[in-house]
Amino acid sequence: MTSPSILVLGAGELGMAVLRELVALAPQGTRIAVLLRAQSTTANGLSELGVEPLAGDLQNDSQDTLAALFAPFDTVISCIGFAAGPGTQRKLAQAAIRSGVKRYVPWQFGVDYDVIGRGSPQDLFDEQLDVRDLLRGQQTTQWLIISTGMFTSFLFEPSFGVVDLAQNTVHALGDWDTAVTVTTPEDIGRLTAQIVLTEPAIANQVVYTAGDTLTYGQLADTVDAAMGIQLQREPWSVPALLADLASSPDDNLKKYRAVFAQGNGVAWDPAVTFNARHGIAVTDVDAWIRQHLTAPATSR
Repeated sequence: MTSPSILVLGAGELGMAVLRELVALAPQGTRIAVLLRAQSTTANGLSELGVEPLAGDLQNDSQDTLAALFAPFDTVISCIGFAAGPGTQRKLAQAAIRSGVKRYVPWQFGVDYDVIGRGSPQDLFDEQLDVRDLLRGQQTTQWLIISTGMFTSFLFEPSFGVVDLAQNTVHALGDWDTAVTVTTPEDIGRLTAQIVLTEPAIANQVVYTAGDTLTYGQLADTVDAAMGIQLQREPWSVPALLADLASSPDDNLKKYRAVFAQGNGVAWDPAVTFNARHGIAVTDVDAWIRQHLTAPATSR
């Protein structure tokens, strides 16, 4: 019996979290590699972890070149997001299928694209559905989709504007009863490693995680309680966000705001998640705030 082998594509925030957990949890003898551009400075630190760096360019290499790089591995996990450019997710899925790799985990660490469907305000999501169609339409390569919701930190990203501490304001996307599921990158890394390493292997299904699922009203209450402040509350309605997007149709943040405000496929019951079913502790929004934020010296 040969030792398992896993290739991770990319070593950004999510890729590094996945790699660290794979190293910690994989059986002895597992080959763990990461595909990076040849000039990447990340490779040195990864080698010290016991991760094998492989040179490749996911954006510019041909499908055949990538398939040859993927072929020696049992599982390929893509941690390359939308920043890689349109068409990259399709290309990587096609390369995985062509390579004959046993199992492919596409970069779908986010919302439930099946529920959202095509033609949403975030047009990048249609490519994610193309990837699902490609994988479901073949029998050569098993697939595994891990839906994690939004990164927890994104709720507090000033440019996204949901929790705007500088303005002492929280904005509801849609209304106060609209819900969102979030998971931290660290938890996604740990859960992804556990899901991928589960025996018997999980394949050809969507697996959900959740650090927390809460409404924007609950989010506002949680921030107030955790930080000892009183945020002003202002809803951003779906019509207002769609009108805002219409005035700036290429603005990605406005696309995300509109699709999350619609509330479809962006939240699920934590009871259905891998972490809940296996009793794995995760970081909820209250714990994240207490770990990462401090209350202003004076509240308004």
